[in-house]
Amino acid sequence: MSNLYIVATPIGNLQDINLRALSTLEKVDLIACEDTRKATVLINEFFPEKRTEMLNKLFSYYDEIELQKIPQVMNLLLNGKDVALISDAGTPTISDPGFKLVRECIKNNIKVISVPGASSVISALVTSGLPTDKFMFLGFLPQKPGHRLKFLENVKKQLEIQSNTVIFFESPHKLLKSLKDLKTVFGNMEITIVREQTKLFEENIVGNIVELIEKYKKGIKGELVILFNIKET
Repeated sequence: MSNLYIVATPIGNLQDINLRALSTLEKVDLIACEDTRKATVLINEFFPEKRTEMLNKLFSYYDEIELQKIPQVMNLLLNGKDVALISDAGTPTISDPGFKLVRECIKNNIKVISVPGASSVISALVTSGLPTDKFMFLGFLPQKPGHRLKFLENVKKQLEIQSNTVIFFESPHKLLKSLKDLKTVFGNMEITIVREQTKLFEENIVGNIVELIEKYKKGIKGELVILFNIKET
């Protein structure tokens, strides 16, 4: 019986790979990856003696082609091939492609096995100092300003019913727009920005929204996770 393995990879620091992830990638027949270039970095680092063999396992599996690729992957699995799914970084399917493939595997009685590891969501949460017992993950906020405001208004209504620490991803060039919309909906609350997790310039930045808008009006670099809890501000 073949298996689909959901394999977590490092967020940034390659030392965060675990032994089970490495052994899984080595033993599977094929590796579906969001970005073959990022996968190649892993292979060069951990499988130098098997580089050619490992590179031959790679095939692209990203958002824009996910629906197109599912039949191909399912055909491989149904014909006895083990497949690993990896994302650019961290745990696959979390705001990354993959859940549709997992759903299809479940429908076809293909076993889905998690090989857990790094997750930027959990890593940011546990270093934020905010309550960890209940949290709400929003992925990326809607891109259109009107949609984003409406989305945040709905989040606010939910938080009025039950307090949660809110977590979402944001790209550097959209940070100021999202901060301004957060201020419109929630007021000048305190938030935490976790930047460049596990990398050389990793930092947790805490401040109220007005302070942070002023601080980063000329821009910010790196991958960002934003957190807040309206009961803690």
